[in-house]
Amino acid sequence: MPSMTTPSDDTSAGRFEFWRDVVGQSFVPLEALPREVPDFRASLHTAQLGAVQVSVVAADPHGVAHTRRHIASDPADFVKVSLQLAGQCMLTQADRQALLKPGELAIYDTRHPYTLDFDQRYRTLVLMFPRVMLRLPERDLTRVIATTVSCSDGLGPVVHPFLRGLAGQVRQLDALGTQRLADSVVDLVGAMLSERCAVQVAQQDDGRELLARRILTYMEQRLSDPGLGPDRIAAAHHISRRFLYKLLAERGYTVSGWLRERRLAECLRDLADPALAHMPVATVGSRWGFPDPAHFSHAFRSAYGMSPSEARGAGRTALGA
Repeated sequence: MPSMTTPSDDTSAGRFEFWRDVVGQSFVPLEALPREVPDFRASLHTAQLGAVQVSVVAADPHGVAHTRRHIASDPADFVKVSLQLAGQCMLTQADRQALLKPGELAIYDTRHPYTLDFDQRYRTLVLMFPRVMLRLPERDLTRVIATTVSCSDGLGPVVHPFLRGLAGQVRQLDALGTQRLADSVVDLVGAMLSERCAVQVAQQDDGRELLARRILTYMEQRLSDPGLGPDRIAAAHHISRRFLYKLLAERGYTVSGWLRERRLAECLRDLADPALAHMPVATVGSRWGFPDPAHFSHAFRSAYGMSPSEARGAGRTALGA
């Protein structure tokens, strides 16, 4: 469904019913909620950039809801990022509300209910991609869900023009789309969100959280090292192994569990990358800290319900695209 516009020869109510069908089929299951609009008009342009769906939506006022009923019928594991281009939007999820104005973005998680309320004509860029692509720990994702992120601060002035460029070229992206470009889009957004988390931590915590984040960054930068373990991590930060365990346990992590999850996520990304199709599966595992092919295969199947070879064969489908 690359491009859809409400028909001009129908009534306003008829056009909204058409739009309701479009919205329900274009993302995860959604329900469009009408407002009193005398002459409803809307359009949607969508492109597939690797495993990332890029959509530009323009419409008159209405609402959108992703409910528990929708989740039960289709438990998709995606994150969505909305960049407001014109008008405004009120995003509600996890007992939070984020009012988005032009130049602001927010992230939301399709595993949980959310609503979007547009009280005026608007235009927005929506990115939707498998959650596993986002290099952001679950704790940090929870921290930034349904919060307003300004594109005028920090990395915003770098990321914002790039995302606006995607919006402007959405009709050409299918021809240009590659998984590597998709990864770059997600990594830029992830860096911006990670920066937002760091700002929140600096405002809220007494230093333990900052130390925990430094430790996680240290681990992230050394995922490919199979010898990375608690003793080295603790020594690098001048703390005891016991304190390391306690610090990460306070945040819902274990050293081995965090490393395994992140390494497997990188392996999944590489297996879905057509540019790496020539690389043996065992080499993919080895380059991300799994030198034993049998152990890699067992860990991968336990995490994703398929072997590494099956994930590669599934291609984009393995990532939910």
